[in-house]
Amino acid sequence: MKNNIEGEPSKKDTNSSSNLDSRFNQTLRNVQGLLKGRTFPGKVLLTRRTEPLDITTTSPSEYSPNTDKSYSEDNLGPGDIVGRSSEEIQSSRTTVDAMANKPKLSKSQSEKLPEVPRSLSSGARATDSARVMKFSKELSGSTVILETLRELAWSGIPPYMRPNIWRLLLGYAPPNSDRRESVLARKRLEYLDCVAQYYDIPDTERSEDEISMLRQIAVDCPRTVPDVTFFQQIEVQKSLERILYTWAIRHPASGYVQGINDLVTPFLVVFLSEYLHGSIENWSILDLTPENITNIEADCYWCLSKLLDGMQDHYTFAQPGIQRLVFKLKELVRRIDEPVSKHMEEQGLEFLQFAFRWFNCLLIREIPFHLVTRLWDTYLAEGDALPEFLVYIFASFLLTWSDKLQKLDFQEMVMFLQHLPTHNWTHQELEMVLSRAFMWHTMFNSSPSHLTSS
Repeated sequence: MKNNIEGEPSKKDTNSSSNLDSRFNQTLRNVQGLLKGRTFPGKVLLTRRTEPLDITTTSPSEYSPNTDKSYSEDNLGPGDIVGRSSEEIQSSRTTVDAMANKPKLSKSQSEKLPEVPRSLSSGARATDSARVMKFSKELSGSTVILETLRELAWSGIPPYMRPNIWRLLLGYAPPNSDRRESVLARKRLEYLDCVAQYYDIPDTERSEDEISMLRQIAVDCPRTVPDVTFFQQIEVQKSLERILYTWAIRHPASGYVQGINDLVTPFLVVFLSEYLHGSIENWSILDLTPENITNIEADCYWCLSKLLDGMQDHYTFAQPGIQRLVFKLKELVRRIDEPVSKHMEEQGLEFLQFAFRWFNCLLIREIPFHLVTRLWDTYLAEGDALPEFLVYIFASFLLTWSDKLQKLDFQEMVMFLQHLPTHNWTHQELEMVLSRAFMWHTMFNSSPSHLTSS
């Protein structure tokens, strides 16, 4: 700002600080509503307000209640949810207000508003009527303001809006509505050409490495989301195979890495939902035309490409990006919950032994599948900042079981973390994880001593 008096905050800075304070305090109220008197691990226990904000959570209607995720015999959830940590250290309102002034821009948490019919529900506040109106208003303009859309999407997207919004958030569909249809048509044709060039060819035209990679993909596709019968349809697995192989051929720096097959599934479900309705258990890909299937595959391919463009070193040789984030997760847990960190260290448990899969598959294997798309609303709303924010989400996820972990020895902890009791989770538990992650990010991310650089 021109001619600003030195040392005097500009109007823009003041407004930004005010907006940040408002958003942060709104999230604090949301957390308090979720806690309902319970505590959570860490050094801060929020003082409960006299009128906490209620967050409406309903059972998801678009999925069968029996689609709890179990990716292998090792991943079955053994029990019900373990309680929160008993460590309680009061934080004064002054401290909370000081945290609110951290320079990191937070995501908005909207005010308490009336609901729309439960049939549209996809998690806390994703479909209350006022939020739906805000989404509709933003999408109806000639040019979508992506930052506004990100703030809305962070707290959940109405299911029927999710396909369009995901395409926009990832930069696959352009913000300009006049260009959107032509761009999508062109990119879908490009995908079709790639499939013809790389996939629809005999093995005699492939190298030995390409044949080996295709075989590995063919082995992994039937193992993808085995507890959701829709993914056991042969035609669905062939779609996954085409997407994954085409992506791997066009991204030789990494090629195919096990775990990328999991990352396609949220995109596939979301883009299929534009054509198939009701419970995913009743879906049949045979109900779609070949053109529809090609369009869905193309959208999955390009969105996967956009997502992984921001995490390229997560899937290159030795996966250094994931190793770096696992190290940061270890440091963050030490900072937030030292008793858990110390106990894990004393027992000899390395974070790589459980957290590597979390980063590799973005928690898809750890939570019920019907919660994945809601989680990914927040992922995609984070944009380029997602890799760093994953550290906070995974710390919040791990410390859900702070008390439990401190009572287990090495072998018990390994077994517990491989069989996390999330199979009965609802949107409420997921919102709790995301709210804690948001708070800790706001509290700690700007602190110079927060994480040791890798």
